[in-house]
Amino acid sequence: MEVRKKRSMKKQIWKPGNMLYPLPAVLVSTADTKGKDNILTIAWTGTVCTNPAMLYISVRPERYSYHMLRESGEFVVNLTTEKLKTAVDWCGVRSGRDVDKWKKMKLTRGKAKELIYAPAIEESPVNIECRVTEVKELGSHHMFLAEVLAVQAAETYMQKNGKFELNAAGLLAYSHGEYFTLGKSHGKFGWSVKK
Repeated sequence: MEVRKKRSMKKQIWKPGNMLYPLPAVLVSTADTKGKDNILTIAWTGTVCTNPAMLYISVRPERYSYHMLRESGEFVVNLTTEKLKTAVDWCGVRSGRDVDKWKKMKLTRGKAKELIYAPAIEESPVNIECRVTEVKELGSHHMFLAEVLAVQAAETYMQKNGKFELNAAGLLAYSHGEYFTLGKSHGKFGWSVKK
C-alpha cells in the first residue's frame, strides 16, 4: 500500500490583522430619540450568547449612525439577501449625513415590535431587534453588546412543518472585500459523527 505524504501549505507571516472571514453582511437600522434614522452596513457582527439571546455590532465612532446608537441604545440587525446586495454595498459607502438611504434604496421602514426608536427594514427576511447593554470602546471600533428583544421572520420561508428555511433566502456574506451568496450545503450539524 502506497503512503502519500501530506503537502503543507507554505505560509507568509503578516502583521496582526482581522482575517476572520466570511462574515454576515447585514443592514443595521437605528434612530436617535428625536426620530432621525439611518441605515449602515455592518460585517463586524455576531452571536455572543444564547441565553439571554445577545449579539454585537462593531462601529467606528466617526460613522454617522454612531451617535444614534449611543443616544437611543437601539438597533435592528436586518439580514440581507441577493436581492438586497445593491443596498448593502451602497449603504456601506454612502453617509446618512448626505443622503436619505431609505429613499435612495427604496427601502421600507417597518415597525419594530419591542423598540421605540429604531425601525426595521421590511425587505429583509429577518429583523433582529436589539437593545444595547454595554459599549466597549476597543480602539478603532466600539463594540455594542446588545440583548435581542424580538425577531421578525418572513413567513415566505416557513415550511408546512413549521421549520424556518432561512437558507433558501440567498443570504449574503462578506469575505475579504467581496460579497457572496451562501450556496451549497455540505451537511447538517453533527453529520460527521452520525452512524
